Amino acid sequence: MNLPNCLKDIIAEYISEYSLLDWVDESKLDCEQLSHNPNAIHLLEKNLDKINWLGLSGNPNALHVLEKNIDKINWKQLSSNPSAIHLLAKNLDKVDWLWLSQNPNAAHLLEQNLNKVRWYSLSENPSAIHLLEKNLDKVDWWCLSHNPNAVHLLEQNLNKINWLRLSLNMNGIHLLEQNLDKVSWWRLSSNPNAIHLLEKNTNKINWFQLSENPSAVHLLEKNLDKVNWCQLSSNPNAMNILEKNLDKINWWQLSENPNAIPILEKNLDKVEWLWLSSNPSIFKLKKSPNFI
Repeated sequence: MNLPNCLKDIIAEYISEYSLLDWVDESKLDCEQLSHNPNAIHLLEKNLDKINWLGLSGNPNALHVLEKNIDKINWKQLSSNPSAIHLLAKNLDKVDWLWLSQNPNAAHLLEQNLNKVRWYSLSENPSAIHLLEKNLDKVDWWCLSHNPNAVHLLEQNLNKINWLRLSLNMNGIHLLEQNLDKVSWWRLSSNPNAIHLLEKNTNKINWFQLSENPSAVHLLEKNLDKVNWCQLSSNPNAMNILEKNLDKINWWQLSENPNAIPILEKNLDKVEWLWLSSNPSIFKLKKSPNFI
């Protein structure tokens, strides 16, 4: 078939499967942690007896496995799974409405069941703004303050903002700039969009929080004496720093870091295989035979 390359790529993604990187020893992996790994489905299908069904129920790539094992589903976890809406719609009696209220793909189900909505959970749901706008009396403002799509509502209700939560909100920077006396600098230090504010207020930075901020690497490089190395080991953009400071790495955290594969491959004796099992980057895409 003569298909556009972009369409070929999409089709290839659906018909492809993932295989472990050559250096990853399958016998050392933990199936319970693998159950959370979105790239491990093909491997898990060969080991159904070892699956952690609670973890798998929240795995967005596992729906075809779950549909064949309805009796093993953890419905609380499934209710938060953005890929499971069709399955949840067929089993509304099993839904956990607290978790569904947080599910970004569940807005239509929630609209049809407003009496079951948990409004404090919904208040944090970025896809539920239209529902929240119509029910401001039910909004939980503590949760809404962290909702990246709710900034216009927060602007209209400044007296209801929880500033600690807003300090984490990536879209709330302009509000924080206008209210620096209300900012939680501890929380702001982990906000990727707040770097310009942090650079102007380095004396207020919480370095523990900043160490995991993916946008703060240039600041961290200049202040290595203040870095928290455990936090930094989980920072996906900190590989250059970590490669130069192997003795300071927290290997548990690094083993989960999706960008740390080159370092881990060179230090197999330090790898924490339990935590590595949940790392999606231990798999490579194995293309099916080219028939398109």
